[in-house]
Amino acid sequence: MASFNKDSLGFIVFISIAVCLVCSVFVSAANVMLKPTHAINKELDQKANILRAAGMLPPGSEVSPDGRGINDLFQDFKVQAVNLDTGEYLPDFDASGYDAVRMSKDPANSRALTEDEDTVTIRRRENIGLIYLKLNGDELEKLVIPVRGYGLWGTLFGYLALDADLNTVSGLGFYDHKETPGLGGEVDNPVWKNKWKGVHVFNAEGKPAVKLVKTPSPPDHPQKIHEVDALSGSTFTTRGVQNLVNFWTGELGYGRLIQNLKAQS
Repeated sequence: MASFNKDSLGFIVFISIAVCLVCSVFVSAANVMLKPTHAINKELDQKANILRAAGMLPPGSEVSPDGRGINDLFQDFKVQAVNLDTGEYLPDFDASGYDAVRMSKDPANSRALTEDEDTVTIRRRENIGLIYLKLNGDELEKLVIPVRGYGLWGTLFGYLALDADLNTVSGLGFYDHKETPGLGGEVDNPVWKNKWKGVHVFNAEGKPAVKLVKTPSPPDHPQKIHEVDALSGSTFTTRGVQNLVNFWTGELGYGRLIQNLKAQS
């Protein structure tokens, strides 16, 4: 019977390939088996971030102060697809598996932004967006919109929540970013995020007017209600956050929707 030379190069290569193939099979099988779990966890995380932006879920917690879980709390929300060019609802749009970034890369489902328009550095803006309405019967209590824009090192992804007047900020939170810890990464700091509550997004003319400042205006100054403290040592992140809030509440974002909702109230 022929015997293998276990010290030969051929035998070592054979064993290495065999081990790699076996490991690949196990990894692929595990990925297929766990894919439904990953999808469920991703959806749950998205809901949690929306709830935190709306102030309904404490940071780092999966249960509200009154003991309600994420899925239970999210039942208070109604998800709507919106035509961003008109601000009108799209009741027949299937929102399952919707990916705004992927849609923005499809020329058939997005529009290119000019250099002047693209204050958030995303190049293209999707034609359809999803919003989240917290209702009390037929009365609107909160509106949550997705926001994104470039900071220093990459795109920040988050949610902005507005109160029923569709002007006062209820909360702002980011669930994905590449900003520097201790500097731009302070967008995750609960103390800084808390400073957004009560800020007015729109000025008297109805235009987005949020401004992140190093030196706040005097208390009686008209601009004061639109101001948030800038992030110390993070000029590009600060500018990026200011731009993304004003972009997505403006006419290229969800501004037309907000105008329509105000007209209906």
